[in-house]
Amino acid sequence: MYLSPRQSEIIQLAKDNGRVLVDDLATHFQVTPQTIRKDLNDLCDQRLLSRIHGGALFPSGIENLEYEARRKIAADEKDAIGQAAARIIPDNASLFVNIGTTTEAVGKALLDHKGLMVITNNINVANRMRVYPDMEVVIAGGVVRGSDGGIVGEAAVDFIRQFKVDYAVIGASAIDHDGALLDFDFREVKVAQAIIANARHVILVSDQTKFERTAPVRIAHLSQMDTFITDHCDIPSIRKICAESDVQLVETKRPAPL
Repeated sequence: MYLSPRQSEIIQLAKDNGRVLVDDLATHFQVTPQTIRKDLNDLCDQRLLSRIHGGALFPSGIENLEYEARRKIAADEKDAIGQAAARIIPDNASLFVNIGTTTEAVGKALLDHKGLMVITNNINVANRMRVYPDMEVVIAGGVVRGSDGGIVGEAAVDFIRQFKVDYAVIGASAIDHDGALLDFDFREVKVAQAIIANARHVILVSDQTKFERTAPVRIAHLSQMDTFITDHCDIPSIRKICAESDVQLVETKRPAPL
């Protein structure tokens, strides 16, 4: 298939960053937004990208995006989500923090808390929090995934099962419109399921780009969560599940009422 030089560069930018936005691309290439939209539509028609509102994602239905690319996707939104989660978790609480770039944002937002016991299978979270004297950091044992520092496998599952904590902070690689929470690595999913089963209050943190993605392995269902924090949710079925299952939906970018 033929791609113009601009389209080839768009693909590379999407691969490097996880997503591209129409306005940013128009500025980058010094062309009109209409020209960029046509490029994106052509690339999506060829299934080289996946369309989202205002831009496109590099497709990842089977394999997850590279860690650094995932960190860049919706970075400001993840920071706001992390701060919202930190407001829910009080001082002197015990909690699990699972693998993921959004859960790492929660860990960052918790650094001014006092007396926390943090149990994690995320090396990045443990490394950031360990230097704070008011934090007790406990890290799971198991297989370390080189791509992102996640600790997975049966040893990690057995370790998590030793605890019963106040809160759990988990993420998902994709959220289906029927409420299924999805991921890519079945080993990671088993750890997440153990975390959910051994926490009194489960907080799901995920930005709205996860509604546009797919992944093959089921973690759990949205109805099993206690709180769902996102930047914005305009999926009616998701809002209905939260309302019917008594899941607190927190939107950090919800438009103000008129």
